[in-house]
Amino acid sequence: MSGSDTQRGAEPEHDHEHHHHEGPGYATPQAAIEESEREKLAYVMSLYVGTDVDASDFVAVVDLDPDSDTYCEIVDRIEMPERGDELHHFGWNACSSSCHMDGLERRHLIVPGQRSSRIHVIDAKDRRNPELETVIEPEEVFEYDLSAPHTVHCIPDGEILISMLGDADGELPGGFLELNDDFEIEGRWEPPGEIEMNYDYWYQPRQNVMVSSEWAAPKTYYPGFDLDDVEDGNYGQRLNFWDWEEGTVEQTIDLGEEGLIPLEVRFLHTPESTHGFVGAALSSNVFHFYEDDNEYRAEKVIDFESREHDDWDMPVPALPTDILISMDDRYLFGSNWLHGDVWMYDISDPSNPRRADSLSVGGTFGERQEVQGRELAAGPQMLQLSLDGERLYWTTSLFSSWDDQFYPEEADRGSVMLKADVDPRKGTMELDEDFLVDWGECPEGPARAHEIRWPDGDCTSDVWQ
Repeated sequence: MSGSDTQRGAEPEHDHEHHHHEGPGYATPQAAIEESEREKLAYVMSLYVGTDVDASDFVAVVDLDPDSDTYCEIVDRIEMPERGDELHHFGWNACSSSCHMDGLERRHLIVPGQRSSRIHVIDAKDRRNPELETVIEPEEVFEYDLSAPHTVHCIPDGEILISMLGDADGELPGGFLELNDDFEIEGRWEPPGEIEMNYDYWYQPRQNVMVSSEWAAPKTYYPGFDLDDVEDGNYGQRLNFWDWEEGTVEQTIDLGEEGLIPLEVRFLHTPESTHGFVGAALSSNVFHFYEDDNEYRAEKVIDFESREHDDWDMPVPALPTDILISMDDRYLFGSNWLHGDVWMYDISDPSNPRRADSLSVGGTFGERQEVQGRELAAGPQMLQLSLDGERLYWTTSLFSSWDDQFYPEEADRGSVMLKADVDPRKGTMELDEDFLVDWGECPEGPARAHEIRWPDGDCTSDVWQ
């Protein structure tokens, strides 16, 4: 399909509205918007790695119900059994891709440790008081010559696929680890040697395609950022397009110097679409990718200029570390971690994104450096949007060693979670000055906060078959 001439990349007619719906999630992205309730809880990755606090990482349960007495508070914490995991990204055992599977529940959170390669399974049947159920130990993962788990997606048959950034020694190549629905390692998903670097991925089952991006070998990025690694070619700049059913790479696009460190990668939610976006963090660009005449193409569509700062001996890049597409596929949101911006672009025409609005808060240049008297120690980072597209939340930690390098106060003050109210009709955002969740007030001491998930699906994990 050549999607470039269709509205937001979607074929005008499809039969998904008539899909038999028995399992978890929603039948369509539009159903997710219309049938979901307002988010009342959030699960947030929380960690002590790289701080002076000797405590285990934990998953925070945050109260987001404005009518609750504990609004904006961490109301429960699921502590990990070991220290030093560096909890980073996580996902559900089932999402809307399995909405056809009777008996399957969106119940278990799969929570990997980026540094430890330990994979935790949390039972969230009681949404407000989840419990740790089981742990896959690192030695079990290393048997498949993989390490450093990152993106967790459920796949349509009830199994779970995790991108792995390194081999058992923390070197290249990375790959993918598959878990079965009993949370046991099924094996290595792809034939070894398909890729070198790995990071995030997203799939479109109807198009039989998956796209994956590249960071670097764990041993490169674990200690922190070093410009010499860029000059030595140790950071990625390619997108890999896979045959989803076969697990093999069909096409690789080298984004060049304008596409250094392509991180979060998102297809549009419309299951027929072949359009998507990836943020190139170091080059401070966003690329649009799409299928045209049975071949994928990628074009730079957003470019953030570096800015001069007295404390830097080089122009400061924006570093767009996270991007997110609204459930109606109309807006692309993102965070410039160093500049301190949260932005939204209208992507009704995905080839020509139009800037809609932005907020300048925190970071190196943010116009607002404190909220409710709380000084901000870092810029906006991981994003999550309500399913109706009206509330955008974000946290401030990127990765412990990179936090210590660029925002050392984050370790002493802890992270925060902030929120903007979004008007999708006008394409505007406004900072909610009454909303602040403070990881600086955790009982053991200040903690970092990273990825955010809703209990009943969100804009960065749900896929439709």
